[in-house]
Amino acid sequence: MNETRKFALETALRERPLVAILRGITPEEIDAVFDALVGAGFKLIEIPLNSPRAWDSIAAIAKRCPDDVVIGAGTVLDPAHAERLAGLDAPLLITPNTDPEVIRAGVDHGLAPMIGCMTPSEALAAARAGATALKLFPAARLGTGYFKDISAILPKGLPVLAVGGIDQSNMSEWHAHGIAGFGFGSNLYKPGRKAEQVGEIAVELVAEWRRLREVADQSEQLEREADA
Repeated sequence: MNETRKFALETALRERPLVAILRGITPEEIDAVFDALVGAGFKLIEIPLNSPRAWDSIAAIAKRCPDDVVIGAGTVLDPAHAERLAGLDAPLLITPNTDPEVIRAGVDHGLAPMIGCMTPSEALAAARAGATALKLFPAARLGTGYFKDISAILPKGLPVLAVGGIDQSNMSEWHAHGIAGFGFGSNLYKPGRKAEQVGEIAVELVAEWRRLREVADQSEQLEREADA
C-alpha cells in the first residue's frame, strides 16, 4: 500500500469507518454506484469476490479511485488473491472468516486485512496474525451485549466494525456500546437497485454517522468541563 492509500485508510478508520459492501454488483453497474457512494461521502468500498466478474469491477474503479477513497475485495478466501489486490492498488482485503494464512498474505503484500470474526478466539487469532481491523459478523444477531462482553478482551486500538443487519435504525445503539464503525450490505446495495437509490441511502448513513460523532463529542466536552 502506498503512502497515499495508507493515509486515506487511517483517516477513514478514524473519521468515517463506514464500509459499503457491494455484493452482487456487476461491472456494468459499478461505475455509477461507485460515483454515488463517493459523492455521498463513503471512503471504504468493498466488492465481494463472489459477485459476477468481481475482478473486472475492482480493476475498473481502481483506475480512477480518488486519493481519499480505499477500495478492495470482500469474501477473500484464498491467500493468492492478496498479490492480485496489491497489483491493482486495491488494499482492502476483507474476509467473512478468520484464516491466518489469508491475513499473513495480506500483510506480506502491504494490504489492510479486515477480518471477519465472531468468537473471542477468532478475534484474537486475527489480531495476532496482523489484522488491520476486525469485522464482527453477524452483528445484529449477536447483539450489542455480546460485543460489550468480548470487547473487554480485545486488543486496545484495534477497530471493530459491526457487519450484518446494520442500518440507520440501529447505528446509534451500537455506537453507544463503543463499536468503531459499520459495514453496510443489502440495506445499502442489492442487485438491481439503481445508483441514485444507493446514493440516497448512503447520504442518510453518512449523516447519521456524523450526528453520532457530534453527540459523542459534545458529551465528552461536557465531561471535561465538569471535571475542570
